[in-house]
Amino acid sequence: MRVLVSDGIEKIGSELLKSAGFEVVEQKLTPEELLNEIEKYDAIIVRSATKVTKEVIDRGVNLKAIARGGVGLDNIDVAYAKEKGIPVLNTPGASSISVAELAIAHMFAVSRFLQLSNTEMRQGKWPKKEYSKGIELTGKTLGLLGFGNIGREVAKRGLGLGMKVIAFDPFVNSTDMNVTLVSKDEVIKNSDFISLHMPLIKSEGPAIGEKEINEMKDGVIIVNCARGGVVSEKALLNALNNGKVSAAALDVFESEPPTEDQKELINHPRVSVTPHIGASTVEAQDRVGEEIANKVIDVLKK
Repeated sequence: MRVLVSDGIEKIGSELLKSAGFEVVEQKLTPEELLNEIEKYDAIIVRSATKVTKEVIDRGVNLKAIARGGVGLDNIDVAYAKEKGIPVLNTPGASSISVAELAIAHMFAVSRFLQLSNTEMRQGKWPKKEYSKGIELTGKTLGLLGFGNIGREVAKRGLGLGMKVIAFDPFVNSTDMNVTLVSKDEVIKNSDFISLHMPLIKSEGPAIGEKEINEMKDGVIIVNCARGGVVSEKALLNALNNGKVSAAALDVFESEPPTEDQKELINHPRVSVTPHIGASTVEAQDRVGEEIANKVIDVLKK
């Protein structure tokens, strides 16, 4: 059997697939090339770049598995794959710690002006007075929108820092953690920090828009390490400019790489940004490669 790895995989994953007796082809294909080549493969493993569309699935007459090394499945037509009886696999837990740590890192950054101090001191400035009004995370209320694998890891770290943690997730109604499960409205209205860990449902639009921001505490801090579009960038920029939101941290964006229209938000002095690297740690990538390889092996060996 042949496995196409379109967006790369860690060595441990490739070796596992080969040890299982599969031919592994690691090659980045254009959309047109993918359509022409997919019929030659029994499985495809992608990350976020390659799009597995309805047309790709139709052309993949031998496909027995579609795998995504990561959490989100936005780039795969999951419903159509299931309609065709093709399992869609992902690695929801492999990168949870890495994303959670980045979310917490961003909270520290904007709370103590790290993103500004790092730049200005290298310019020869000494902004001691300007940045003496930082805040502690301890004692603050951390609100989580999404309480799956990543949300729970963020909660653990928030609790360890002495934060009060509340969370909303439509699919979670109990927890053994010291976290209070509440409604989405309660998270929005009562949190000092709001961290999002939920999928983007395109048909519903942003989970956080102008209406939701207006209901938040004055001076709230918003962190999005989930998906671009979960928070309306236009509404967020307006709220940063009028002071409703004191700071924001973004690892994901509505358009990636960002366009000229997004520069004002990215360059805003009270925004901390990273280029969609939440899952990009050495440890997480090894776990992703190992987990997705084992899941593909299990399906193809049946």
